[in-house]
Amino acid sequence: MKIWKEVQGWGLSIIIGFIISMFIGIFIIQPYKVNGHSMEPTLDDKQRIYAWKISQALEKLPSYKDIVIIDSRVDRSRSFWDSVNEHPLIRILSGNKKEDFFYVKRVIGLPGDIIEIKDGQVYRNGAKLEEPYIKEQMYAEQSQVWEIPDNHIFVMGDNRNNSKDSRMIGPVPLDHIMGVEGFNK
Repeated sequence: MKIWKEVQGWGLSIIIGFIISMFIGIFIIQPYKVNGHSMEPTLDDKQRIYAWKISQALEKLPSYKDIVIIDSRVDRSRSFWDSVNEHPLIRILSGNKKEDFFYVKRVIGLPGDIIEIKDGQVYRNGAKLEEPYIKEQMYAEQSQVWEIPDNHIFVMGDNRNNSKDSRMIGPVPLDHIMGVEGFNK
């Protein structure tokens, strides 16, 4: 009888700990790993970062120059269950450690902005951006223009010549922002 009560006590503690961990990971803070070189020199490949999720849970718009973690699968809707299934504990328990669809990028444009790339330079609403954080100037490419729709942002990597970002996937819906990086500003 005493052993059974001890097992129940431990079981309850483990369940409560699991629930608290899930809550923290879904709504407050979650670790991510930088995959690739697209954020150099600011962040390195394989570097661990932590995303503050509370502002996204409160549907707060990120600021220009914020580093955000996004779900790059912008052609599909996200649900609460995506957040649950992407939690580190659930990924470990399920054996699904794949997270190559999470991109770490910098916010360049907000809803209503016009982003233009011409002669290797980025312009927001007609003004050339001062970007001391980029690795090197972008290779000159064809001029491109995007109007950022409501409830979307435009993101780019700091290593512009080695980054898959909004130039390829398009503007990112706000519900695809996993969090704002909070420890490397």
